[in-house]
Amino acid sequence: MPSKHRLRWAALPLGVAAAVVLAGCTPTEANGFLPGFVEGGPATTDQTERVSALWVNSWIVLLAVGVITWGLMAWAAIAYRRRKGQVGLPVQLRYNMPIEIFYTIVPLILVLGMFFFTARDQSEIEAKWDDPDVEITAIAKQWAWDFQYDGEDEDDSDAVWTMGIQAQPDKEGNIDQSQLPTLVLPVDQKVTIDLQSRDVIHSFWIIDFLYKKDMYIGKDNSWSFIPTRVGEYKGKCAELCGEYHSMMLFNVKVVEQDEYDAYVESLREKGNTGSITDAYDRLGNFPGTQPSDSGEESHSEEEGE
Repeated sequence: MPSKHRLRWAALPLGVAAAVVLAGCTPTEANGFLPGFVEGGPATTDQTERVSALWVNSWIVLLAVGVITWGLMAWAAIAYRRRKGQVGLPVQLRYNMPIEIFYTIVPLILVLGMFFFTARDQSEIEAKWDDPDVEITAIAKQWAWDFQYDGEDEDDSDAVWTMGIQAQPDKEGNIDQSQLPTLVLPVDQKVTIDLQSRDVIHSFWIIDFLYKKDMYIGKDNSWSFIPTRVGEYKGKCAELCGEYHSMMLFNVKVVEQDEYDAYVESLREKGNTGSITDAYDRLGNFPGTQPSDSGEESHSEEEGE
C-alpha cells in the first residue's frame, strides 16, 4: 500500500494541472458559461459576479456529491457482485447506523449551506439604493415596454419617457432592432428601476445582467444596481404573458454620462414630458396602435384595412 508521502507527491501534479487548466479559462468559461462577461473587461453590473459565483460554486459542490455518489454505486456494484458458484442472497443487514447518520447529516449540511449563501446573496442583490443617481420606471404591457426617466419632482412633472411597441418581424422572421423599445442607462451610476405592469404578470429580464424580476398588477417591484460596462444588451419578458409574448423584446444601452444626459434631453425636446401614465391614458389603449416618436398613437395598416 503506498505511503502518505507518496500520495502527496502524486496529488501535487494533479493540483498543478487543475490550476493551469482553470487559469487558461476565458471569463465566460470561468463563470459557468453565463453571459455578461468578456475578456479583459468588467462584468456588466456590480452584481453579475455575485450571481455567477453562486451558480458556479453550487455546481462544483453538486458535481462533487455526484462523483462521490456515482463512485460508491460503482464500487458497490463491483465489490458485491455475484461471484461464480454463489447462489441465493448475500448476507442481509437491517441497518448500519454510521452510514445512516452520514447520509442524513451530509444532505442537511448541504441544504443549509446552499440556503445560507443564497439568502446572503439575495439580500445584497435586493437591497435598494436610498438615494440613487438615476431612477427609472419600466412599465410592461401586452406586448411591449414603456420607460420613464424620473426627475426630482414627486409628481413626475419633470420626468421624460418613451413608449415602445412589440417586435415587428418581417416575412422571414427577422426583427428590426431599431424599432424595439430601448432602455438607456449611465455607466458607473447607482440605478434603481421601478417595475410596474399595466395588465398581466410580466417579468423584466436583462439577459447579460443575470437578473429577472416579476411584475404584478397592484404590486410594484424594484431593482437597484450599477451598470459597469458600456455596451448594448438584450432584454425580454421572461413570463408567458399572452399570444405575442415572444415579441415582447427591448434593447438596453449602457452609455457614458454625457450621452445619457443628451438622450434624456432629446426626449424632453420631443415633448415626452410629465407622467407617462397620464400620457398613456390620454392616448387610449387600442389594440394594434403604435406610439410614434412624438408619443402620439398611430394605427397599423392591418387595422385600417
